[in-house]
Amino acid sequence: MWLFFFYMKIAISGNAGTGKSTLAKKLAKKLGYNYHGMGNIQRKIAKQHGLTIVELGELEKTDPSIDNEIDEMQKKIGETKDNFVIDSWLSAHFIPDAYKIFLYGDIEERAKRIYKSSRKREVEKYGTLNEAISSIQQREKTNRERWIKFYGFDFLDKKNYDFFIDTSGKTPNEVLDLIYNKVNPRL
Repeated sequence: MWLFFFYMKIAISGNAGTGKSTLAKKLAKKLGYNYHGMGNIQRKIAKQHGLTIVELGELEKTDPSIDNEIDEMQKKIGETKDNFVIDSWLSAHFIPDAYKIFLYGDIEERAKRIYKSSRKREVEKYGTLNEAISSIQQREKTNRERWIKFYGFDFLDKKNYDFFIDTSGKTPNEVLDLIYNKVNPRL
């Protein structure tokens, strides 16, 4: 009798406010995998520097040491671990053997999610929904330009992913079911 063990690395990327972290945590739990969240690491680094996450993104334009630290963490996870789910805008680049999922959605709905959750976060606070929309757009623009420049990687280019999900109008559990049904046959 032959036993086959399949290891899977799942990378969830996408636009801000699409539920990357929530879904990665839920999927990891459902699969019995470990979870890694690069956004949490970035927020800790921002807080250590006394910056918001947007300000950290601006600093990263001129100080590559922050990007390098985060990049090395992702590479190490990809090279040394199996059976995990990671949420990161750049995991599709730094963990090329992962099954790569991209989440996208309506900007206003994404901003509402972030605005609502900003009340719970110490670092990211928004006074209005329009402020959240502006911040999201600036953060995505800044990051995209930097990553294209430094890595030649456009995190918004669909050719970098295996599966795409529009999270607009969907609950986290609805999106989780879509992802699970896509990855489960691969396990």
